[in-house]
Amino acid sequence: MTTLVFVHGWSVTNTRTYGALPQRLQQQARAAGMTLDVADIWLSEYVSFDDAVTMADIVRAFDRALRDLPLRDSRFACITHSTGGPVVREWLRAQRERPGAFSTIRLTHLMMLAPANFGSALAQLGKGVLGRLRAWTDGVEPGQRILDWLELGSAPSLSLNLDHIHGDDLAEREQYLFVLTGDRPDRSLYDHINSYTGEDGSDGVVRIAAANLNARHAVLAHNDGDAANTLSLHVTRAPRTAFKLIPGAAHSGDAKGIMAAAPDATVEALLHCLRVNDAAAYALLCDRFDAENAQRDSEKVEFESAGPFPLRTHIHDPRSMLIVRITDDGGEPLVGARLLLNAGTPPNPDWMPQGFMLDRQGNSRQANVVSFFLNHALLAGTSRVGDPVNRRKTLRAAVASHRPYGATVQPADLSGLIHHAIASTTVEADLFDALGPHQTTVLDVVLPRNVHEAVFRLTQRREPVDFSHPNPGGILP
Repeated sequence: MTTLVFVHGWSVTNTRTYGALPQRLQQQARAAGMTLDVADIWLSEYVSFDDAVTMADIVRAFDRALRDLPLRDSRFACITHSTGGPVVREWLRAQRERPGAFSTIRLTHLMMLAPANFGSALAQLGKGVLGRLRAWTDGVEPGQRILDWLELGSAPSLSLNLDHIHGDDLAEREQYLFVLTGDRPDRSLYDHINSYTGEDGSDGVVRIAAANLNARHAVLAHNDGDAANTLSLHVTRAPRTAFKLIPGAAHSGDAKGIMAAAPDATVEALLHCLRVNDAAAYALLCDRFDAENAQRDSEKVEFESAGPFPLRTHIHDPRSMLIVRITDDGGEPLVGARLLLNAGTPPNPDWMPQGFMLDRQGNSRQANVVSFFLNHALLAGTSRVGDPVNRRKTLRAAVASHRPYGATVQPADLSGLIHHAIASTTVEADLFDALGPHQTTVLDVVLPRNVHEAVFRLTQRREPVDFSHPNPGGILP
């Protein structure tokens, strides 16, 4: 069996973060007839709690550390947790883009536990006052530069993920990616100051959709020949990636953490991943995981104890994350522009399903980027949800689909020598086609940049002419 490297997540300062997983995996592999010696397992110790350290620094140091390993045939497999997933994926990209600077060591299996592939809604809070106070208490820094990467909609995370969406299928090159993530928070670890730690559709730190690499890139842009101020929809899907929900697992913690607690489901899934040795086996495992996820989604009700009060009910609908970037066709970010979602025919924003919008977070460094967290089941239309204990009791009535879904973009600058006009999706476009359950979609909205003739004119008049308040003239073609 190949060498196995474990890579932890953000702000870890002790290798106890790996919990019992390395030992349990070794034991179960031996019981299954797979050879995995103690010398074959390596635990990472990397620094993310220093404000000066960047993702590129960690990737560079990771590459150097790998060169010192006694690897068989210069190959290894890797199990990551949380931020460790993006770290190794950035290393894979660096290998492809800078072959002379990075090693030729080959990664065969990348098994990501609760990876923050599209970031975490908690990253903004980690950079805030509370995050700094906690870091100060622990005697370390928050890790500002890594948190910048992890913020939802950050430029480097979008760059990596768009490369993945538009890139080659790695399984065809005998490199296999796997995403395993918990399906709910550990309620005992809920932080009453920060509601994200108890957010349904997440593991308490990373949203399920933000972990999943079965992502999409959608573009709303004006096409030549379309009516003025209309936007057509174009969608690209990422190569298929094996994705598995671990029922009952949370991001961290000794009781329910997907890695630290080493639940049976995690160990079993990892062994299935390690057995994959060709594209056909990978496709079969993708199918198996999809079937298991569908079973989990059909058993969506969770009851939470509230002491002497009635039980709290959680309905674990599939969620979608939509990361919206609004620019113009000149590449300029449109700060202050609004995206208004609408439903039905004719489109009406008041017809969107009740409760479909779960969260909205703007990126602190890119004011034209906003991440929306949406209830995919409500957008799709969903059947009645009954009480699993008393089937006659209805926890939520059936919800009809309100499709098609469209959008209207309202830029802040509707006049001036350079301006943008309000635009809406075409009648043929249905934004629901861009969304997937438990998935993230990067939506680029591109508006035409209107430039007037007065920006540059030539004249043969010899007498002085004041053009400080020019007549705008027409819009340049």
